Amino acid sequence: MPATGIADDLVGRARVFAALGDPGRLAIVDELRRTDRSPTELTARLGVPGNLLAHHLDVLEDVGLIERFVSSGDRRRRYVRLTGSGAETDPGAADGDVPSSVLFVCTHNSARSQLAAAAWNRCRGAGATSAGTRPASEVHPGAVKAARRAGLDLSDARPRDLVDVGPADVVVTVCDRAHEELDPDESWLHWSIPDPVTAGTGHAFDRTLADLDDRINRLTRGAPQENP
Repeated sequence: MPATGIADDLVGRARVFAALGDPGRLAIVDELRRTDRSPTELTARLGVPGNLLAHHLDVLEDVGLIERFVSSGDRRRRYVRLTGSGAETDPGAADGDVPSSVLFVCTHNSARSQLAAAAWNRCRGAGATSAGTRPASEVHPGAVKAARRAGLDLSDARPRDLVDVGPADVVVTVCDRAHEELDPDESWLHWSIPDPVTAGTGHAFDRTLADLDDRINRLTRGAPQENP
């Protein structure tokens, strides 16, 4: 029971602050600010034993800062990501330098990775490319239309094979299947973005672009724009 006279929102905020008062849980939130991770990846990345990690994730989920979900690729895998509330917590120390070049990867390079590269280049001025593990023959019309609605231009974009693209400072997989097929090392980032092609609606493509914009803003927060 909350103490008399203390509003529920204050009690909720106090629970969040208490959850973040543990250095291990704060490290998890800081890691998830940049990338979704599986529990196995978090254990390897942060050096936290599996049973302790499970406890930390339970605490963070209970206060609404993270969510755990099943992969849309390998259904035996699970990932962890920040919720909107988790993303709004104080980022604390800087995450490091913003990469000058980014490669976004999905399976077909027809929607998510194309939209991600266009959104990054709008935010940072340049520096992003995209590719696929099994590229489609063309960029999906729904992605082209969603880009146009947001003031981006994908009319000349074409899917490319990952093997034909040069290196980048950071690689970001934006679909679970590509992440799992490539089995990348821990330096890669992963954003588990639902495939808008499955739904096929304009709303689904718009939501995908909004999610990508949010992730990009989170990764580059506080960094000066290179080409204003």
